[in-house]
Amino acid sequence: MKELTCIVCPVGCHLSVDDDLNVTGNRCPRGKTYGFLEMTNPTRMMTTTVKTAFVELPRLSVKSSSPIPKALIFEAKALLDGIIIKNHVKIGDVVLPNILGTGIDIVSTKSI
Repeated sequence: MKELTCIVCPVGCHLSVDDDLNVTGNRCPRGKTYGFLEMTNPTRMMTTTVKTAFVELPRLSVKSSSPIPKALIFEAKALLDGIIIKNHVKIGDVVLPNILGTGIDIVSTKSI
């Protein structure tokens, strides 16, 4: 039995997931989905920064366009350490497409 706290909404239900992946303790259907996915394929939104060539803004904030597998976060961040933004970008512009073959893009969260 695994105990989790649901992070889908502000209620923060205390979930229990048994060995057969049955979820209990959820107050809404989203909690049941969260508990199941957290046990089978946990994902997270990734937010970080990348280097730029601009003196006035040496780092640019970026995020994943959708949640990426939790197991790939450190590898993805290591890959982003080598990125240097040399051109002006707008919010939502793709900085790195299809990171680690996941089909998920890394996008800018700021315009420079």
